[in-house]
Amino acid sequence: MRATPPTASTNEEVFSLVGPEYLIGPEDVLEITVWQNQDLSKIVTVRPDGRISLPLINDVTAAGKTPARLTKELSERLREYVENPSVSIIAKEVNSYHVFLLGEVLKPGKYPLKIKTNLLQGIAIAGGFTATAARDRLTVYRFGNKGEKIKINYDDLVVRDDVQQNIELLPGDVILVPSQKTVLR
Repeated sequence: MRATPPTASTNEEVFSLVGPEYLIGPEDVLEITVWQNQDLSKIVTVRPDGRISLPLINDVTAAGKTPARLTKELSERLREYVENPSVSIIAKEVNSYHVFLLGEVLKPGKYPLKIKTNLLQGIAIAGGFTATAARDRLTVYRFGNKGEKIKINYDDLVVRDDVQQNIELLPGDVILVPSQKTVLR
């Protein structure tokens, strides 16, 4: 009986956390398996330039691609060296998904997103507000394709039940909580 290669796989646990639209990013760790070819199978970390290195095909851009798209590209590039390569990619560690909370929070800094996280959860992760926070003047800077500046009023969200302001945080978001002193000027 001849063994059949597995289909391209995904790490169910990772995708349930970040969704099927997950895009590979710098610092992510990928397990790349080429069916019945241990020499080409590797665990790689995506470099800061967004690329990975693999035997035979050298550098390949991984950042900004879904695992399915990268799987297809690697298969196409390996066809030059291997007959009918079957490639699978498992995201072992998602390290590129993070947000930054700055300003008047107790613990400003860079925070990893390991699960879907909304604004209220992000503020809680950073320890909540300081006494001088201008809670009605939060700004979420989203530097995606078009770049956005989203104004949030925490009091409207929490006191007035405006739950639409409790946006889902996306990788790379910067949440700025200004000081009351700076917004009064």
